[in-house]
Amino acid sequence: MKTLIVEIQYFAPVDLYFALISSKYCSFEQYETWQKMSFRNRCMVAGAGGPIELSIPVENGREQRAMIKDVKIAERENWRVRHWRTIESCYNKSPWFEFHRDGLENLYARPEKFLFDWNLKCFEWVMSRLKISTPFGFTEEYQKEYPEKEFLDLRNKITPKTIRLANKPFPKWEGKYIQVFENKTGFIPHLSVLDFLFCEGNSGELMQKN
Repeated sequence: MKTLIVEIQYFAPVDLYFALISSKYCSFEQYETWQKMSFRNRCMVAGAGGPIELSIPVENGREQRAMIKDVKIAERENWRVRHWRTIESCYNKSPWFEFHRDGLENLYARPEKFLFDWNLKCFEWVMSRLKISTPFGFTEEYQKEYPEKEFLDLRNKITPKTIRLANKPFPKWEGKYIQVFENKTGFIPHLSVLDFLFCEGNSGELMQKN
């Protein structure tokens, strides 16, 4: 098993969690510069008409070059209420929504100043719900490359662009589960881990079998 190196994302695609359970340790990159058009401040959920993108506004705009751990959330547009209502609308008929509803609603009710801290809080919440025990920490400095024999470097590998173009972000995960609107949209791969959690449950058994 290798050490996973990856950026911390906002309710990351289920693919990242598949990589996580296959790793001996996860190290989140905290010395990178801000990258626009990524899952650092957005996630994808499933609606009746197809995928819906939820994006967190950040201070100083998306063209900034701040270090990721210093990027601040812009508390405008009532984004936390809007995101929660969208999630509730998309998943209130899913098998496991009521089981996780209160915990997630409470999460959105507690604001964070920095995007990194918010993403970490979301990550820890998902880890507890899926009962994933892979230890994690943070990089101590920026390294452009890591030895492939010891590390799985997924920084900037799972992005909205790779999902749109190839439909198979790395690492490839073959797991399928029944989605809420699958009869209308067909199965949509690579959605936020929230989709998996609400549709499949809290054990993560399907994820660990693939």
